[in-house]
Amino acid sequence: MAVTLWGEWENWRASRRFVGSAPGTTEAVVVLGYRNAGTRANAMNRWRVRAGLRSVDPAASSSRLVLCGGACAGPTAEAALMADYAIGVRGYHGKLVIEAKSRNTWENIAFAIPHLEDADRIKIVSLPLHAERARRYLAQQRPDLAARLVRAADYRFGEWMPLKPLLALYSRADWVRR
Repeated sequence: MAVTLWGEWENWRASRRFVGSAPGTTEAVVVLGYRNAGTRANAMNRWRVRAGLRSVDPAASSSRLVLCGGACAGPTAEAALMADYAIGVRGYHGKLVIEAKSRNTWENIAFAIPHLEDADRIKIVSLPLHAERARRYLAQQRPDLAARLVRAADYRFGEWMPLKPLLALYSRADWVRR
C-alpha cells in the first residue's frame, strides 16, 4: 500500500511542477503521443486524448488541441491516429493541429512551438511524469513560452494507480541517465 501511495504522490507532484497561473483567454493543449504500431490509436494514446479533451477550458475564448507524434512504431503518425480518435470517437470539433514529424519528446515540443506562440496559456498532456519532462524541455527551448504553462487535467487520483509506482521509478531512472 505504501508503494502505491508513493507512486500516486510522485505523479501528483509531477503534475504541479513547472506550471503557473498564466492569465489570458486563449489556450493550446499539447497532447504528446506514445508509440503506436497499429492503424488505430492504442490504449495509451486514447487515454492521452481523453485527458487532453478534459484539459480544454470551456471558458477559454479560443482553444487549440495540438496532437504530437510521428510514425515511430508503425506506418501511421501517432498524431493522425489520435486525431481520428478525438474526432471520430470522442466527437471533438474544435481547432486541431496535427504535428506528425516528431520522433521523441524533445521534438514533440520543438515542433509544437509554432502552434503555441499566440496562446496565452499552454497545457502539456501526457502521463504526469512525462508531461513534467516536456515542460522542462519547453523551458529549455523557449523560456518565454514556458512562463505560460498551466496545469492540464492529466492527473486524477486512482487513474493508472497500479502502474504509478513503476512509472515513478522509471522516471527517476531516466532523470539519472540524462
